[in-house]
Amino acid sequence: QLQLVESGGGLVHPGGSLRISCVGSGFTLEDYAIGWFRQAPGKEREGVACISASGISRNYADSVKGRFTISRDTAKNTVYLQMNSLKPEDTAVYYCAAERVRGLCHRQAAKQDYWGQGTQVSVSS
Repeated sequence: QLQLVESGGGLVHPGGSLRISCVGSGFTLEDYAIGWFRQAPGKEREGVACISASGISRNYADSVKGRFTISRDTAKNTVYLQMNSLKPEDTAVYYCAAERVRGLCHRQAAKQDYWGQGTQVSVSS
């Protein structure tokens, strides 16, 4: 059974950094593109970043480009999201998701096949 488990969320001051993790089980990263999504109260779920099954292609939302970096460790079957220069508007529940696709990755929530339970990231002074 495929599972995704996020961790590493928390409270951070504006301008600070945080790294969140997504550990997968029941599958290998080489078969799935992984995306990070976030959802703030009253807002739609937004695709923040994704990495292709090959690890070659990465894609970021304009709102996080230059601040967030997605990476992975295939030996640990884990995908990370390094978040720097955090802003209050980055506050949300962050989810990772898996899409069984080769080639590219997609930041559309409707294309994802599996979801984790989410981890809360709060940016506040």
